[in-house]
Amino acid sequence: MLRRLVLTAAATVAASAAVLGALAPAAFAGPSARASAGPVAVPDLPLPQPTLPPLTAPSDQFTVTVAGSGTAAADGTFKLTCGPAGGTHPRARAACDRLAELSGEGRDPFAPVAPDAMCTMQHGGDATARITGTWHGHRVNASFSRKNGCEIARWRTLEPVLPSARL
Repeated sequence: MLRRLVLTAAATVAASAAVLGALAPAAFAGPSARASAGPVAVPDLPLPQPTLPPLTAPSDQFTVTVAGSGTAAADGTFKLTCGPAGGTHPRARAACDRLAELSGEGRDPFAPVAPDAMCTMQHGGDATARITGTWHGHRVNASFSRKNGCEIARWRTLEPVLPSARL
């Protein structure tokens, strides 16, 4: 009988230990640790956003001076602002769109012709232009003409900032 009592006690202790072993970690952990069926879904809550002042980039501002284009309406000095488009330039919106397009392509529309460029010796007319101002925070001071093929191509790249250079 003593043997039976010892075996029953041992079995009870073993069963109790197994049950307590399974429950003990959950008893001391939070409610989410008690569920062992899988991951607990956490609702998506919006994260607090810092309140920052609006970023304002300085607008691009230019003075475009054209002479000798052969068209009285195209010659003169015009103001052009981009961001938003405005000024006295006759095609301000289209000019700003073109500058944005060139910028998106990673091109500098005001860069001079490379000194080692081989240019055709064609003459595109006596028109000249000068653009001064600020573009993307950088100073601009560029001269344009139609004296050879490279300069004609450079001029055309900036149409409608500059008037049409069709031959």
